[in-house]
Amino acid sequence: MAEPGGLAAPRPASEAPASTSVLAVFAPIMLPVFLAVIDQTIVATALPAMARSLGEVERISWVVVAYLVANTIAAPVYGRLGDLFGRRLLMLTALAVFVAASLLCAVSTGIGTLTGARVLQGLGGGGLMTLSQALIGESVPPGRRGDFQGYLAAVIVCSSTFGPVAGGFLTQFFGWPSVFLINLPLGALAMLLVWRLPRTARRRGRVRFDALGLALLTGFITPLLLALERLQHFARSELPVVFALFALAGLCLAALAWQERRARAPLISPALLRNPAIWRADAMAGFSGASLVAMVTFLPIYLQVVGGAGPGETGFLMLPITAGVGIGSLLTGRLISRTGRTAIFPGIGLLVTAATLIAAALFAGHLGRAQLPWLLAVGAFCQGSAMPVAQITAQALAGPRMLGAAAGLVQLARSLGSALGVALVGGVLFATLAAADPRTAGLFAGMVEQGPAAMASLEPAQRAVVQAQIGGGFSAAFLTIACFSASILALAWSMPVRRL
Repeated sequence: MAEPGGLAAPRPASEAPASTSVLAVFAPIMLPVFLAVIDQTIVATALPAMARSLGEVERISWVVVAYLVANTIAAPVYGRLGDLFGRRLLMLTALAVFVAASLLCAVSTGIGTLTGARVLQGLGGGGLMTLSQALIGESVPPGRRGDFQGYLAAVIVCSSTFGPVAGGFLTQFFGWPSVFLINLPLGALAMLLVWRLPRTARRRGRVRFDALGLALLTGFITPLLLALERLQHFARSELPVVFALFALAGLCLAALAWQERRARAPLISPALLRNPAIWRADAMAGFSGASLVAMVTFLPIYLQVVGGAGPGETGFLMLPITAGVGIGSLLTGRLISRTGRTAIFPGIGLLVTAATLIAAALFAGHLGRAQLPWLLAVGAFCQGSAMPVAQITAQALAGPRMLGAAAGLVQLARSLGSALGVALVGGVLFATLAAADPRTAGLFAGMVEQGPAAMASLEPAQRAVVQAQIGGGFSAAFLTIACFSASILALAWSMPVRRL
């Protein structure tokens, strides 16, 4: 039976591998995911030390942006090539590139060379997450994919939580190059584990690859992310460049849509996007990335600037939220495996998530800094239902021939959603502060850099006004994140495929 858009219905359990050992599949899939996720958080902690060592502080953000651009572009490419050449081979290639680039990062002597090495590292890292998702669909029977997607989400959350702690420890005691050198033994172990996975048959016949589609995708993503990065500075002098970058991204997106409709082997399959359930799953992944990344980006700032928490205490206060997402994902995966139902879980859970964010927007100022994270942890637990449902739905409806392409498309949507979500929430926060008082926006930027000491020179009455205005800015930010959750809720309730 075919699904809308000409895609095959989910194959029955009899077509999946007859037996799959949890231990045999778990480590080769989860360790690359751990490497991909922890690399982003562990490096963020080491950025100040890199700036002090290498100089050119004004360019240090390129260390993050370069990886994000390359990672986002590479995700659908690995998905497509994995369908053609086998995901085991492509995973080994991605790990080799990632490990070699990590070594180049560690021996870099300037921001320029480090940025170039991060581009190469992103080209390898882009395959780790996408191919891991596809390997679950390839190696795990349909009845157990929910469990594995839950495990995967839990590994992602644990990696995100562990990364800043490990990055601070390694940087303090061994120097910033150690955050890259740690990838060498872990990457070698991951390659050994992946090598032991069973080989899969390579697709026969002429191999076609959409090189023009890749060029246009690069032309869309690169200026888009560069524009979003420049928007973080909130300087009027940047606006002409930002508008030009957005215009270039729009032109490339229009050309990419035209190219993918006419290409014989499109990089981003129009057949996937025409399927109502798959494009909703992709959109769900995008809004989920926007919600989670915006939360873990701006809540620590709120806890430090408004709540007065120190960096160590902030990390501790974030644990209920990250643990909530991981536990929610695990439970959702298990429920999907047991019941076969999918959309019902985010359809109910995201209602709770949106409610907790609205409550945070209204009452955060009346809650202690230890109480707010526990309120948001309830919503985070329910938020954990979104990504497993998005990934399982897309893979099941794409069928075995399009498994990698579907996984790559979900990961692309998540990456773009994360970047857009952080930029939008940051824009709302600063715009609200500037609308209240332009001086407050400048003072807030100083508080982010220097801590609460930036307000020491203010009179008590003026300090209270500024704190109230900053609280109002974060209320607007929490409401924006609530809109992301409401969008996931609407997508879940409109999902045409609700049981697999």
